[in-house]
Amino acid sequence: MTNTNARLLRPGEVAALFRVDVKTASRWAVSGKLPAIKTPGGHWRFPEGPVRAFLAGESTAADGP
Repeated sequence: MTNTNARLLRPGEVAALFRVDVKTASRWAVSGKLPAIKTPGGHWRFPEGPVRAFLAGESTAADGP
């Protein structure tokens, strides 16, 4: 992530945007479908830009959504 001021979304926020379960958002992080970082406490955080791009139908992974 190059912009250190980028807003990071929690899995619940991502799940609400896509209308999926929170566990689905976490699975997307693990599988690489969405870029994510893990906090020192073990929680997933998603940079808002790529999440919005994925929501708009733009692929963020090499093999697509």
